[in-house]
Amino acid sequence: MTISNIKKLLTFGFLFLFILPLFSQSDIDEKVQQKIFDNKKNKILNNVIISSLERAHYAPKKLDDSLSFQFFHEYLKNIDRGKNFLLKEDIANLSKFEYDLDEQLATDRLDFFNLSVSIIDKRTREVRNIYKDILDHPFEYDNNENIEMDPEKTDYAQNITELKEKWRKALKYQTISQISTLLKNQTEAAEQSDTVTIKSFEEIEIEAREKILKRQDDWFHRLIDQVNNTDRITIYENSLAAVFDPHTNYFPPKIKEDFDIRFSGKLEGIGATLSPKEGYIRIVEVVPGSPAWKSGKIKKEYLIMKVGQADEDPVDVYDMRLDDAVKMIRGPKGTEVRLTIKRTDGTIEIVPIIRDIVIREETYAKSAIMHGTVDSNFKIGYIYLPSFYTDFNDPKGRSCGSDMKKEIGKITEEGINDIIIDLRNNGGGSLRDAVQIGGLFIDQGPIVQRRSSIGQQRVLNDHDATLNFDGNIVVLVNENSASASEILAAALQDYQRAVIVGSNSTFGKGTVQQFIDLDRLLPAKFNEYKSFGSLKITMEKFYRINGGATQLEGVVPDVILPTNYSYIDFGEKEMDFALPWDEIPAATYTKKTKYIPNYSYIQSKSKERVKEDLTFKQIEEYARWVKEERDQTIESLNYEEFEAHKTKRKDFLDRFEHIGKDTLDIVVVDLAKDAETINADSTKRATTNEWHDGLTKDIYLLESINILKDLKAIRKEH
Repeated sequence: MTISNIKKLLTFGFLFLFILPLFSQSDIDEKVQQKIFDNKKNKILNNVIISSLERAHYAPKKLDDSLSFQFFHEYLKNIDRGKNFLLKEDIANLSKFEYDLDEQLATDRLDFFNLSVSIIDKRTREVRNIYKDILDHPFEYDNNENIEMDPEKTDYAQNITELKEKWRKALKYQTISQISTLLKNQTEAAEQSDTVTIKSFEEIEIEAREKILKRQDDWFHRLIDQVNNTDRITIYENSLAAVFDPHTNYFPPKIKEDFDIRFSGKLEGIGATLSPKEGYIRIVEVVPGSPAWKSGKIKKEYLIMKVGQADEDPVDVYDMRLDDAVKMIRGPKGTEVRLTIKRTDGTIEIVPIIRDIVIREETYAKSAIMHGTVDSNFKIGYIYLPSFYTDFNDPKGRSCGSDMKKEIGKITEEGINDIIIDLRNNGGGSLRDAVQIGGLFIDQGPIVQRRSSIGQQRVLNDHDATLNFDGNIVVLVNENSASASEILAAALQDYQRAVIVGSNSTFGKGTVQQFIDLDRLLPAKFNEYKSFGSLKITMEKFYRINGGATQLEGVVPDVILPTNYSYIDFGEKEMDFALPWDEIPAATYTKKTKYIPNYSYIQSKSKERVKEDLTFKQIEEYARWVKEERDQTIESLNYEEFEAHKTKRKDFLDRFEHIGKDTLDIVVVDLAKDAETINADSTKRATTNEWHDGLTKDIYLLESINILKDLKAIRKEH
């Protein structure tokens, strides 16, 4: 924290301590006291975040009019992304701060934030009355009118009348869509049974508006009645962080806890995914093998009505914020929670559950063996890595680096010399583990380079001379392979150690973030306001060992295959405030040319297959359609035109329905070391079978297998 900001914090703290005794309990009601507390906490948080950004960010920005302008417009976008609440007069009222937010930050003021909160709260309450009135009457479905679906192509409403018209169109579109769905469901049900009561269009229309009304009621209840100070200040701070770069974010305590759980793959609790529904907490998913699953009494779509801790009186969770309810349900291993459950049949039961460590196996690396239906002798090891996970709170906890080493060991024990590493949709994670995994495929050498904000460069090396896998490798990527995925793919590509296969390019995130625990930066005098959460801040950029950045450009595969997004600009380059591409000197490394002696042969053979393959032709056609659909942002509000367009769209999409459903020339079986464990657990056997079945229908895996065959053949020639 900078000296100036420390002085500000200390000065403000002394003033607060001096002023607070002037107010007695009888002078200020609880809400006003809470508002004073929140305002003080917001200022402390704002100070520690801006000082951290000034001090630690890779590309710190000056607190000037340029930053103020960017911050102002980013914040407006985040509080009303669809331009469905604020009026032009509100924007004019707030615009006096457009070039003043730098001064607000420097002088410890939150005038703009507090004004914006009062305005958006006022407009949200006004809109609550607007949508109720609109949905109280049928729409005119034969009118020829349209709605623009892209907020960037619309403007704020001039007045309440225009705002009502915006909402009328939006609600009409939702209702038309709901009517269409209800009529379709009714037709399909009637085809299955003669006892279905056929409702008229008018009856269906009323039902549709009731459903939309209920959906809006639930949403506005959360917007108005359940939004708290933390929610509001989080939007403000993240708007500030965003103008530094897209991956610098503020995490309040609950969001940071969820982040850690996601990347560790484990938590202490009951093992159920929850969401709000009609005031209660709905069970969305039960993790197989978890305490909730083992109870046999917790099922999808059941509602949680009350939560009790062991023998304590249960707490009614009706109308409670989801995160508050989750906090009560989670807890240390070995402790008891009692859930009052309402089943789908309406019966109610109290279910005691002993909390335990819940492991989400689907978040971890897993492997299998693949071969063709005819050529069963050519066996391939397949490893799926969903993320570069690690336990941030336990250095000795489970990590993808050690797991990948184990999976490769199991594959090589079976004498398999060809593997596919699937990094599709892997958004990254632990840089340390990316380096460790890269080192499994080379004897030793550099894997990635890092550069700090002051220009310090560091090469991260694999120092282990052990070569864990000496065979042929295909790394499968797509547009959503990012960060650590790009580090691994780039390193193996630069070494000529693997054939990279996938979309036009990967995501293009070439920056390194670290978490700063904000509580640790603040002195003990602020303990009553803690905890403040964490700031994930971009501190470095990483570079390939050839010197180029993956930032913006990503990793361009050696073999490019058509994907659904081939004609859409995708990734980091489409994000606001992304850091630029650059390069640094290459590290010293030696290419492993023996592994891929002829790239052009592999590329040409793949190109020939893809050109003749009907499925890839259809994916290419579909990608062009996706581009056209994305560019078309106007939808009809005439019901017949809506249905006609929907039918045309469905007829087109039906041609691609088989993709991902047709079984291909792929057989998937367990690794020998996994089979006994999988077969001993019926649930694990069922989920593994389902996973294997999906793999047999994956056209990208089939082409990866063919590429490995080409690679194996050409290496024999050399």
